[in-house]
Amino acid sequence: MAGVTPGIWTHLGQQAKVWPGRNWPLGATWSPESTNFAVYAPNATECWLCVFDDEDVETRHQLTERSLGIWHGALPEIAPGTRYGYRVDGPWDPERGFRFNAQKLLLDPYALATSGTIRPEQPLFGYDFADPTRPDGADSAPYTARSVVVDPSFDWEGDTPMKHRWRDTVIYEAHVKGMTKMHDRVPEHLRGTYAGLAEPAVVDYLRDLGVTAVELLPIHQFFSEPALLERGTVNYWGYNTISYFSPDASYSSSGDRGQQVTEFKHLVKTLHAAGIEVILDVVYNHTAEGGPQGPTISFRGLDDRGFYKRVKPTVDADTGLEVFDDSYWDVTGCGNTVDSNDPLALRMILDSLRYWVTEMHVDGFRFDLMSALTRTGYDIDMNCRLLVAIGQDPVLRHVKLIAEPWDASMDGYLVGRMPPPWVEWNDQYRDEIRDFWRNHTSGIRTVSTRLAGSSDLYADDGRSAYNSVNFITAHDGFTLRDLVTYEGKHNEANGEQNRDGTDNNRSWNHGFEGETDDPALVAVRRRQAANMMATLCLSNGVPMITAGDERGRTQGGNNNAYCQDNETSWVDWRPDDAWLDVYEITKLALRLRREHPALRQRHWFEGRPTIRGGPKDLAWLHPSGREMTGDDWHDPELRTVGMFVSGQPLRAPGPQGQQQVDKSFMLWFNSGWLPQRVELPENDWVQSGEVVLSTDVKLPIGTSVKAGDRISIGRRTVVVLREV
Repeated sequence: MAGVTPGIWTHLGQQAKVWPGRNWPLGATWSPESTNFAVYAPNATECWLCVFDDEDVETRHQLTERSLGIWHGALPEIAPGTRYGYRVDGPWDPERGFRFNAQKLLLDPYALATSGTIRPEQPLFGYDFADPTRPDGADSAPYTARSVVVDPSFDWEGDTPMKHRWRDTVIYEAHVKGMTKMHDRVPEHLRGTYAGLAEPAVVDYLRDLGVTAVELLPIHQFFSEPALLERGTVNYWGYNTISYFSPDASYSSSGDRGQQVTEFKHLVKTLHAAGIEVILDVVYNHTAEGGPQGPTISFRGLDDRGFYKRVKPTVDADTGLEVFDDSYWDVTGCGNTVDSNDPLALRMILDSLRYWVTEMHVDGFRFDLMSALTRTGYDIDMNCRLLVAIGQDPVLRHVKLIAEPWDASMDGYLVGRMPPPWVEWNDQYRDEIRDFWRNHTSGIRTVSTRLAGSSDLYADDGRSAYNSVNFITAHDGFTLRDLVTYEGKHNEANGEQNRDGTDNNRSWNHGFEGETDDPALVAVRRRQAANMMATLCLSNGVPMITAGDERGRTQGGNNNAYCQDNETSWVDWRPDDAWLDVYEITKLALRLRREHPALRQRHWFEGRPTIRGGPKDLAWLHPSGREMTGDDWHDPELRTVGMFVSGQPLRAPGPQGQQQVDKSFMLWFNSGWLPQRVELPENDWVQSGEVVLSTDVKLPIGTSVKAGDRISIGRRTVVVLREV
């Protein structure tokens, strides 16, 4: 056996009998009779299945069957919970993408669970630190994780896909650990786990708030980058995946021998019972193996040449032959880029997505750095294999598909360009709304476009307003509280001399950097946070709230807390410093949205009546009471605008084709420094109304108004009027 010393082989015992098995499905497929193992390593010359007992003694079984590049075999009497891995031998020629090293224990890319973690010492790396052109000869097994055989059976008790319509969807972006690690009503041993997230205290809170979908930061098995581990931190967010079928074991309260699979399924079933969908943030664009000098954990030792994109080869002028180097082509900023055009990499992505839908019952996915996966060769291609395959797949085309439509390159910015059925994170909404509320806009025309669904981005190719996932904050960047408290980032704790994280925060500290005891300044900040939450929840499109924003979560000005697995990142559930007034505004705005289809319309507003003689479906109002003119839209001093939304009737029919009639609304947004007197226009359709949401203490909820009234809208406030 090349690459493994005879002494180790003898110590581990004689080779056990391996049945031929089959080359599908990939991974470890358990049955009471035997477990079939299949792994893709097309350029390998030898492959061993390595099984570990409870004392971590390794027994190696050579796989001799190979078909279509897949090594396979079956072992009898393998119990669920058994740990295993692979050793693969073959050529060592990094310049041509061959990094085989039989001394390195490899995770199964299709493993349904993973046990243990990594230690970033020399044996974990395939090359010799002293001479990277040579393979390292040390065994990596003591320094790396193992794959786990899983019995997938689970009683779903009739659970079926939720299939909430996009226009009815409210997304809550949350971290499994951070959501409950400090929750006093979650049992201590369950805090920070899948089971903790399924506790009634959490589920009831989400349902009461008005959330319809939880978008979980990555829960595929991930490992922290060696550089982070060496300086005593971790990858808290989880954007460093290594196993695309395994729920991350660190979020399991019950063990890592397959229990994490059952615990995650229980979480999904519990959330579904409460009417809440589960969306996974998935990272198929790169892996935890990093750049060429990164560790060898799985893919690098199996099919480095096929799985990772490499720098475009040059052609030797004398020989005409392609010349390769040892570099990966990296548009993710993480050291490598998965080649989604490679047939087996593409198959793995599709198999993983289908597995999470069919076996784990998740309702959709948010694709991290989606642009990196849309490339044919090196160029963006909206007809690439992955997009076409997902669009044609009978399972995947009907789940929620959200793109983060950019990558780390200049040409990867695709906002407004993803094809149906994709929806997109709309960072232009984020930037415009932040600028409006910090008074940094030169006119409100674009702001109004964002409020109405961003038709400039999505209407030209037949998509709807719900193709825009509207957000003001996300995991990456300031929290909402920090957005109104800090103008500069404060990332010193990350250990990168405050160089990491964006400088384009579009934030405003309201005259003082950081937290303060000044009650007047705190009141202004809380009102600004409430303004932004109300704006988000009442804009046309799909609102996404970042966990804890509705109750004033702070990261102390850190806008890149990816390595902060501590109270910096965890949601603080204590009531003493919670911005519960912001919570109440958020809850109220979501209730209005839920109860009134006029505030979550599927069709685009057209600025004309839906029936003869009726009001316009949407009208923009100047504070003087007239409709906005061309000059008004370009008035750099205008900071107040009214948005009249008619419910008489709606343009979209009801579920059975019936005409829908709702209340009409008038929403006033004033980001100015001064109060603004506005005139409610005389009209033939809405004669009287009442305030149903307000961040202006002088216009409390329940205040009655009528057509022709002049009312004062406080400075930096949102006021929503509903027809009586």
